[in-house]
Parts: sequence; structure tokens; C-alpha cells
Amino acid sequence: MTVNEDLFTDWKNREEIAESMIPIIGRLQRERDVTVLLHSRSLVNRSVVSILKTHRFARQIAGEELSVTETFPFLQALTTLDLGPSQIDIGMLAATYKADDHGLSVEEFTAQAVAGAVGAEKRERRDSRDVVLYGFGRIGRLLARLLIEKAGSGNGLRLRAIVVRRSAGEDLVKRASLLRRDSIHGQFHGTITVDEATSTIIANGNAIKVIYSDDPTTVDYTEYGINDAILVDNTGKWRDREGLSKHLRPGIAKVVLTAPGKGDVPNIVHGVNHDTIKPDEQIISCASCTTNAIVPPLKAMEDEFGVLRGHVETVHSFTNDQNLLDNYHGADRRGRSAPLNMVITETGAASAVSKALPDLKAKITGSSIRVPVPDVSIAILNLQLARETTREEVLEHLREVSLTSPLKRQIDFTTAPDAVSSDFIGSRHASIVDAGATKVEGDNAILYLWYDNEFGYSCQVVRVVQHVSGVEYPTFPAPAV
Repeated sequence: MTVNEDLFTDWKNREEIAESMIPIIGRLQRERDVTVLLHSRSLVNRSVVSILKTHRFARQIAGEELSVTETFPFLQALTTLDLGPSQIDIGMLAATYKADDHGLSVEEFTAQAVAGAVGAEKRERRDSRDVVLYGFGRIGRLLARLLIEKAGSGNGLRLRAIVVRRSAGEDLVKRASLLRRDSIHGQFHGTITVDEATSTIIANGNAIKVIYSDDPTTVDYTEYGINDAILVDNTGKWRDREGLSKHLRPGIAKVVLTAPGKGDVPNIVHGVNHDTIKPDEQIISCASCTTNAIVPPLKAMEDEFGVLRGHVETVHSFTNDQNLLDNYHGADRRGRSAPLNMVITETGAASAVSKALPDLKAKITGSSIRVPVPDVSIAILNLQLARETTREEVLEHLREVSLTSPLKRQIDFTTAPDAVSSDFIGSRHASIVDAGATKVEGDNAILYLWYDNEFGYSCQVVRVVQHVSGVEYPTFPAPAV
């Protein structure tokens, strides 16, 4: 047999194993509310090729490709356990097993590594928590996709309603169509139908009531069978406690804002300060996409090297608050055509750092340039560190953080030599460290951080909603602290 035949036979074998993984992953999700991950990437509803590509991606962060032949035995071992709701990373199971020297079998090691998800330690499955989206723009529709995706087990979060202003024409049909098709993020994964008689969008079996209102104080959500819900305001119209409190109507227990909060509204970056949310806090902000992109790597650098001062320059995709063609705009420069110009503007991300990282004493400044791409931005983080280091040490630290730390869902890492912005459309991380662009000299480090300012940010918002709803299930093996 030739080398080429050997390679093709190996590929077919791995395809067969990946095919056999799909029904196991699906059953664990539906029947036990267990999400199977591979180095923080969900394998739920993935295709054969997608599973194989995710395994191959492990070489970017672990240094070598991970094979399904290594992870499949751990997946099989999980089926023998009485698991409770959890997230289980079979990539981390395989990696830690390889480094373990206790001579345990795969079954014994797996049972030990996920002990907190079985027996007396396991969480009980709970009823789903209602979620309402107030607004249905770019972020609102991506949140809807994510919430529908995560409703597969019937537990956790359940999108019950969308609140919008009524528009002329076939309002419901057009809104459903925008959910079904997206020029950047592609087709919705599943089926969508519309019941105009009841003003309902049915997406993958989820009945989502469309409520028409111009004023949040006029809505009684209990009339629609919605109770104790979390409302996500993605309009940005109200950003202080007084304005957001208008949403605290019958049926609504908490309000989450998808923009930087003002005044005493807590600004939360999941993975960094989400554990500071008080149980009785009714109003919180998820800060901005750029704040979510820079705060996790900033914390990672502060923890290891110390940060004395820094500046962030964001090269940001254009957004809907700019004009397609030159026209009046209340803000400087934003009236000029977004798809034809680079536009200097301001960013509040640097000043928001202090809310998410109050212990960071370093002064962080920031500025921004909007550029003619529709999605994915890059933050250039220029830091003066508290000690001298090397490029190799910084990259090794950030690689390890992306792989094993509590920030592994927020920070990704790429060594791809030809990476460009469109490669990161659909990334579920808050930011991706570009290893090839990183510069370090003495006590100065410059990090280039890609981020999908739409989808990656939406994933961070959903994580916050999961946390405040009580359905943020533990991950095993537990990340290193």
C-alpha cells in the first residue's frame, strides 16, 4: 500500500469514528443536558468534517493534532456514567490522561475527572428559564440563534418572546426572514415557520411570541405565560438604571443590557468578573464588544507580568449607527459613508476596563478607527509590563491560558501565518490572540487581538445570561486556576 493510500485509509477510519460520535453527543445533550466540548469548542450539532477539523485545530494551541481515536474512548466512557447537567471537555480529558502517571484505565480516569458531575455531587436538571429579547437587530438575531441552539435539551434557557416596534408591511414575515438568512453569518441551522394569526415565529420547535410595543412600561409579560424571565435589551436606548428599570414589568425578574452601562450599572465581562454579580442584582450590563475583547487578555497579562500602563487601538468594522452614504449624523465623522471610508472615532472600552478590573491600577487609554468591513475587528493592545520578558514567554503564557485556564472560553489563540479578519467570523471567543503578529521587547508587549464583534460578543452575553439564570453548568475537567 502506498503512502497516499495509507493517508486516505486513515482519513476514512477517522470519518467513521466521527460519525459514531455524533449520536452519542446528541443523546448526552438531549437526555442528560451534557454538552460535549473539545478544547472549549462545542461538538453538539456538528458535522463529521467539522468534528475532524475541530480536532485538527487543537494543534494550534496544544502543539500537535488531536485524533478522534484519542478522544472517542473518553466519549464512550461518559455514556457509562450517571451524569448530571454539565459541560465535559473530551480534549482536556485526553490531554490530562496522557500526562497522568497513575496507571488508571480510561474508564477509571474519566469517572475520577468528572466526579463532580455524578452521584451526590451532580446538579439536578431544572426547568427552563424564560428569556425575552427587547429589540431584534444584529445582536438580537444572533442571540436568538444562540438561545434556540441551546434549547436542544429542553432545559436551560428558553427564548419566549421578542419585543419590537411594528413596521409597515409584512413585519413578522420579514423579521423571520432576517433570522433565517444572514449575509455575514449564513443560514439559520434548522427550520423557521411563521404563524401570523398568533404573531409567533416557530424556530426548531421553539414558539417565540413577537410582541409589538413602543414603550416597555406598557407590556405585561404574564399575559403571554412568561414568568421570572431575563430580558435582554439589545436596543441600547436605555443605559442607566432608571431607564433600564422600565423593563421590570410583571413577568420580568432581571434585565441584561448589550451595551456599556452608565452610572452604577455593573459592567460584566464573563470569565473576568461575572462572579461579582450579586444574587439580588436586577440590572446588569455586558459592556461592549471591545471591552470583552481586551479585558480577558489584559487580565491574563496582569496576572503573569503585571501591567503599568497601556493603550488600545481598535480597528473596528462599521456598524448600523453609521451612514451608508454621506448624510447628517449627530456624531463627528460618522456621517461619512461607512463602506467607503476609514473613520476615526472614539471608544469607551479603555475607560470601561476599570469597572471590569477594579484591581488593575494601570492607566489604559484608547481610540478607534471604523473600517469598511462588515464584521470582525482587531484590538491592538500596547502594554508596558512590570517586568521584562520575551516574546516566547508571552506567547507560551497566552497559549496556556487559552487551553487550560478559567479564561479558555474567552481567549483563543492562532498561529496561522495567513490569518485575516474573515477567518474569525463566527468565533465564539471574546478575542483571539494572533501569535504571528505579537511583538515583545523588554517590558513592552504589543498584542493583536481579533474578535467577532457580533457573534463572539453575543456568546459572551449568553454566558452572562446563563450565569444569572442559574443554568451555567460546571465544566469538567475543572480548568487550572
